[in-house]
Amino acid sequence: MCRLAAITSNEYFSPMENIVALETMKEGHDGSGMGLVLKDLNGEFRELKDYPILSGICSKDGYRKLEDYMQSLGFKEKHMWSPAIRPVKGIEKRDYYFAKVYQYPEEYLDKPWAEKEDLLMKTRIALRKLGEEDESIVVFSFYPDIITIKEVGDPLTLGEFFGLDKSNLKAKIIFAQGRQNTNYAINLYACHPFFIQGYCTMTNGENTAFVPIREFLMSRGFPGYIGYNSDSEVFTHILHYTRRQLGFPLTYYKDIITPLKDTEIEKRPDRDALRLLKASLRMLTIDGPNCVIGFTPDGTCFMVQDSKKLRPGVVGGVKGKYALMSEECGLDRAIPDRDRSKDVFPMKYDMVIVSPGAKEVKVWNQLHG
Repeated sequence: MCRLAAITSNEYFSPMENIVALETMKEGHDGSGMGLVLKDLNGEFRELKDYPILSGICSKDGYRKLEDYMQSLGFKEKHMWSPAIRPVKGIEKRDYYFAKVYQYPEEYLDKPWAEKEDLLMKTRIALRKLGEEDESIVVFSFYPDIITIKEVGDPLTLGEFFGLDKSNLKAKIIFAQGRQNTNYAINLYACHPFFIQGYCTMTNGENTAFVPIREFLMSRGFPGYIGYNSDSEVFTHILHYTRRQLGFPLTYYKDIITPLKDTEIEKRPDRDALRLLKASLRMLTIDGPNCVIGFTPDGTCFMVQDSKKLRPGVVGGVKGKYALMSEECGLDRAIPDRDRSKDVFPMKYDMVIVSPGAKEVKVWNQLHG
């Protein structure tokens, strides 16, 4: 099983807090990869929140191709962050790790946000395809106020490799996954968390309903529903499809991936809507075991389980800082000074929701709606 460590706070903190929590849960990951997604950034990015950040890895040839392509589109670089690499045994250093901040092309400066957002997505996809054959360009995200870092190796070792223990790179929401390779080759695109247009998820488990879900999403005609080097990436796309494309409330994400039985639906006040959801989106039903942690563009964080074969998961903390973890020991490491009696261990009907700014935790029960 992989291990997940998500922290949301009203103050900025270092990704090392997540990484140390992963180290505490080390028996659940095998060093085949770590992914970090940072949202609501501080330090040198604090005054650049309106500009998109391109996060990725390049070879020397890939870097030249990336520069040429971005210039051809009219993107102008405003700032670049690179980790202060410290060579560590067992980690093979690549040529360039970067988070590059860009100004939008001139013709997009006054465009609506939706058009800018689509431009960023299409640019990320084009760059991915440009470097996919020879792995000269690997792009994880291209979005304002978001940085994604991924590499193969043990999380604690990678934290040292990237110099994150001495870096001023901080954020208010950070997701981290320590990967345990199961069904796929070790591939950076397969490493969680996954991100698309403001939505992010990471998963501990195995999505045995992957193929029909993938086929349904790819049939929607949305260009961002591609890739799928991991069977868990569909959870991010289902969240995006539910919230951004269909405009449904966040709680309907739970109703879509783990629909209630017909007899249970009849007890919900929105039973008519649920019947339609279940009938029209039945191909998005998951079949675990899965524990899914995610966030939405406004900074809401959540945890859900599948309905049959639950994976470990716990949420707890104090007002202003909450953690969503695979195991209680990870939560103990991240937020030791909390009331443990208020920890939440979501079961099959629960969706644990942490409000933006880590103000409060609510447990939404699917049976009652």
